[in-house]
Amino acid sequence: MRRQQKAWLGADVAQRPWTHAERRVVLRGFFGRLTIAVEPLVVSVFFALLPIGLLLRRQEIALLLAPIFGLASVAFMVYAIVLIWPSARAVRETFAPIYTVDGYIRYRTSPTGEPEYYVAALTTDRQTLAEWPLREWPHSIGERALWPVVVEFSRYGGIHKIDGRPTGVLPTEIAPFGIGIARGEEEHRPSQFG
Repeated sequence: MRRQQKAWLGADVAQRPWTHAERRVVLRGFFGRLTIAVEPLVVSVFFALLPIGLLLRRQEIALLLAPIFGLASVAFMVYAIVLIWPSARAVRETFAPIYTVDGYIRYRTSPTGEPEYYVAALTTDRQTLAEWPLREWPHSIGERALWPVVVEFSRYGGIHKIDGRPTGVLPTEIAPFGIGIARGEEEHRPSQFG
Protein backbone atom coordinates (compact mmCIF):
# COMPACT_ATOMS: atom_id res chain seq x y z
CA MET A 1 0.00 0.00 0.00
CA ARG A 2 2.79 2.44 0.92
CA ARG A 3 4.72 1.66 -2.30
CA GLN A 4 1.61 2.26 -4.35
CA GLN A 5 1.05 5.58 -2.56
CA LYS A 6 4.63 6.71 -3.26
CA ALA A 7 4.12 5.91 -6.94
CA TRP A 8 1.36 8.49 -7.34
CA LEU A 9 2.81 11.20 -5.11
CA GLY A 10 3.93 13.35 -7.99
CA ALA A 11 3.53 16.77 -9.49
CA ASP A 12 -0.26 16.57 -9.96
CA VAL A 13 -1.06 15.49 -6.37
CA ALA A 14 -0.74 18.27 -3.81
CA GLN A 15 -0.86 17.68 -0.09
CA ARG A 16 -1.48 19.82 2.96
CA PRO A 17 -1.75 19.26 6.71
CA TRP A 18 -5.09 19.21 8.49
CA THR A 19 -6.22 22.63 9.70
CA HIS A 20 -6.90 23.24 13.38
CA ALA A 21 -10.64 23.50 12.67
CA GLU A 22 -10.69 20.15 10.84
CA ARG A 23 -8.70 18.43 13.57
CA ARG A 24 -10.97 19.98 16.24
CA VAL A 25 -14.02 18.36 14.60
CA VAL A 26 -12.35 14.94 14.74
CA LEU A 27 -11.19 15.48 18.33
CA ARG A 28 -14.68 16.46 19.44
CA GLY A 29 -16.00 13.25 17.92
CA PHE A 30 -13.29 11.31 19.76
CA PHE A 31 -14.15 12.91 23.11
CA GLY A 32 -17.82 12.19 22.49
CA ARG A 33 -17.02 8.50 22.01
CA LEU A 34 -14.74 8.61 25.04
CA THR A 35 -17.56 9.93 27.24
CA ILE A 36 -19.72 7.03 26.08
CA ALA A 37 -16.90 4.56 26.81
CA VAL A 38 -16.43 5.83 30.38
CA GLU A 39 -19.33 3.72 31.63
CA PRO A 40 -18.01 0.35 30.42
CA LEU A 41 -14.52 1.32 31.66
CA VAL A 42 -15.88 2.03 35.14
CA VAL A 43 -17.89 -1.20 35.14
CA SER A 44 -14.78 -3.10 33.99
CA VAL A 45 -12.70 -1.71 36.84
CA PHE A 46 -15.54 -2.46 39.30
CA PHE A 47 -15.77 -6.08 38.17
CA ALA A 48 -11.98 -6.41 38.38
CA LEU A 49 -11.83 -5.00 41.93
CA LEU A 50 -14.88 -6.84 43.30
CA PRO A 51 -13.19 -10.25 43.77
CA ILE A 52 -10.18 -8.53 45.33
CA GLY A 53 -12.49 -6.85 47.84
CA LEU A 54 -14.18 -10.16 48.60
CA LEU A 55 -10.81 -11.85 49.13
CA LEU A 56 -9.64 -9.08 51.46
CA ARG A 57 -12.81 -9.53 53.52
CA ARG A 58 -12.06 -13.27 53.61
CA GLN A 59 -15.27 -14.27 51.83
CA GLU A 60 -15.06 -17.88 50.65
CA ILE A 61 -17.41 -17.24 47.75
CA ALA A 62 -14.74 -14.95 46.20
CA LEU A 63 -12.93 -17.93 44.67
CA LEU A 64 -16.13 -19.06 43.01
CA LEU A 65 -17.13 -15.60 41.75
CA ALA A 66 -13.66 -14.42 40.67
CA PRO A 67 -13.73 -16.10 37.21
CA ILE A 68 -17.22 -14.77 36.52
CA PHE A 69 -16.29 -11.21 37.51
CA GLY A 70 -13.00 -11.55 35.61
CA LEU A 71 -14.78 -12.48 32.39
CA ALA A 72 -17.29 -9.65 32.89
CA SER A 73 -14.41 -7.22 33.45
CA VAL A 74 -12.69 -8.33 30.25
CA ALA A 75 -15.96 -8.14 28.29
CA PHE A 76 -16.65 -4.57 29.40
CA MET A 77 -13.05 -3.55 28.68
CA VAL A 78 -13.29 -5.00 25.16
CA TYR A 79 -16.60 -3.15 24.67
CA ALA A 80 -14.97 0.15 25.74
CA ILE A 81 -12.07 -0.41 23.34
CA VAL A 82 -14.46 -1.22 20.49
CA LEU A 83 -16.27 2.06 21.17
CA ILE A 84 -13.11 4.16 21.23
CA TRP A 85 -11.02 2.46 18.50
CA PRO A 86 -12.57 3.97 15.32
CA SER A 87 -12.48 7.53 16.63
CA ALA A 88 -8.94 7.06 18.01
CA ARG A 89 -7.85 5.86 14.59
CA ALA A 90 -9.52 8.91 13.01
CA VAL A 91 -7.56 11.21 15.34
CA ARG A 92 -4.33 9.40 14.41
CA GLU A 93 -5.12 9.84 10.72
CA THR A 94 -5.36 13.63 11.14
CA PHE A 95 -1.56 13.60 11.23
CA ALA A 96 -1.48 12.20 7.68
CA PRO A 97 -1.84 14.75 4.87
CA ILE A 98 -4.96 15.75 2.97
CA TYR A 99 -4.41 15.38 -0.77
CA THR A 100 -5.72 17.64 -3.51
CA VAL A 101 -5.76 16.64 -7.16
CA ASP A 102 -7.19 18.19 -10.29
CA GLY A 103 -8.39 14.97 -11.86
CA TYR A 104 -11.48 12.81 -11.85
CA ILE A 105 -14.04 11.17 -9.59
CA ARG A 106 -15.18 7.72 -10.68
CA TYR A 107 -18.26 5.91 -9.42
CA ARG A 108 -18.63 2.21 -10.07
CA THR A 109 -20.55 -0.84 -8.94
CA SER A 110 -18.99 -3.98 -7.53
CA PRO A 111 -17.63 -6.33 -10.21
CA THR A 112 -19.13 -9.31 -8.34
CA GLY A 113 -22.63 -8.02 -9.00
CA GLU A 114 -23.43 -7.39 -5.36
CA PRO A 115 -25.23 -4.13 -4.65
CA GLU A 116 -22.02 -2.42 -3.53
CA TYR A 117 -20.84 0.90 -4.90
CA TYR A 118 -17.46 2.57 -4.89
CA VAL A 119 -16.08 6.06 -5.46
CA ALA A 120 -12.48 6.73 -6.44
CA ALA A 121 -10.22 9.75 -6.85
CA LEU A 122 -8.17 9.64 -10.06
CA THR A 123 -5.34 11.71 -11.54
CA THR A 124 -5.60 13.50 -14.88
CA ASP A 125 -4.22 10.39 -16.60
CA ARG A 126 -6.94 8.36 -14.79
CA GLN A 127 -4.62 6.55 -12.38
CA THR A 128 -6.56 5.51 -9.27
CA LEU A 129 -5.26 7.27 -6.17
CA ALA A 130 -7.71 5.86 -3.63
CA GLU A 131 -11.12 4.18 -3.58
CA TRP A 132 -13.82 3.98 -0.89
CA PRO A 133 -17.05 1.98 -0.57
CA LEU A 134 -20.43 3.73 -0.68
CA ARG A 135 -23.69 2.65 0.90
CA GLU A 136 -25.76 3.63 -2.13
CA TRP A 137 -25.41 5.13 -5.58
CA PRO A 138 -25.67 8.95 -5.35
CA HIS A 139 -28.91 9.71 -7.16
CA SER A 140 -27.87 13.33 -7.78
CA ILE A 141 -25.25 12.25 -10.34
CA GLY A 142 -27.61 10.16 -12.46
CA GLU A 143 -25.92 7.40 -14.46
CA ARG A 144 -22.70 9.28 -15.20
CA ALA A 145 -19.71 7.43 -13.75
CA LEU A 146 -16.71 9.73 -14.44
CA TRP A 147 -16.47 13.42 -13.54
CA PRO A 148 -13.59 15.88 -14.10
CA VAL A 149 -13.21 17.72 -10.75
CA VAL A 150 -10.80 19.07 -8.18
CA VAL A 151 -10.84 16.50 -5.37
CA GLU A 152 -9.70 16.93 -1.77
CA PHE A 153 -9.38 13.63 0.12
CA SER A 154 -7.61 11.75 2.86
CA ARG A 155 -6.74 8.07 2.63
CA TYR A 156 -8.70 7.10 5.74
CA GLY A 157 -11.56 9.60 5.71
CA GLY A 158 -12.50 9.60 2.05
CA ILE A 159 -13.41 12.52 -0.17
CA HIS A 160 -13.68 15.74 1.84
CA LYS A 161 -14.47 18.19 -0.98
CA ILE A 162 -15.43 18.03 -4.64
CA ASP A 163 -14.78 21.28 -6.52
CA GLY A 164 -14.55 23.07 -3.18
CA ARG A 165 -17.94 21.84 -1.92
CA PRO A 166 -17.95 19.70 1.24
CA THR A 167 -19.22 16.14 0.81
CA GLY A 168 -20.34 15.71 4.42
CA VAL A 169 -17.53 13.28 5.29
CA LEU A 170 -16.04 15.94 7.58
CA PRO A 171 -18.57 18.48 8.85
CA THR A 172 -17.42 22.07 9.20
CA GLU A 173 -18.40 22.14 12.89
CA ILE A 174 -19.46 19.63 15.52
CA ALA A 175 -20.97 20.20 18.94
CA PRO A 176 -18.72 19.68 21.96
CA PHE A 177 -18.50 15.95 22.72
CA GLY A 178 -20.62 15.36 19.61
CA ILE A 179 -23.82 15.85 21.63
CA GLY A 180 -26.86 16.56 19.49
CA ILE A 181 -25.24 15.93 16.10
CA ALA A 182 -27.75 13.29 15.03
CA ARG A 183 -30.73 15.57 15.51
CA GLY A 184 -31.66 17.47 12.34
CA GLU A 185 -28.34 16.99 10.57
CA GLU A 186 -29.67 14.46 8.06
CA GLU A 187 -32.00 17.05 6.49
CA HIS A 188 -29.31 19.71 6.02
CA ARG A 189 -26.29 17.57 5.19
CA PRO A 190 -25.29 17.34 1.52
CA SER A 191 -25.24 13.93 -0.09
CA GLN A 192 -22.09 12.00 0.62
CA PHE A 193 -20.28 12.12 -2.73
CA GLY A 194 -22.39 13.95 -5.20
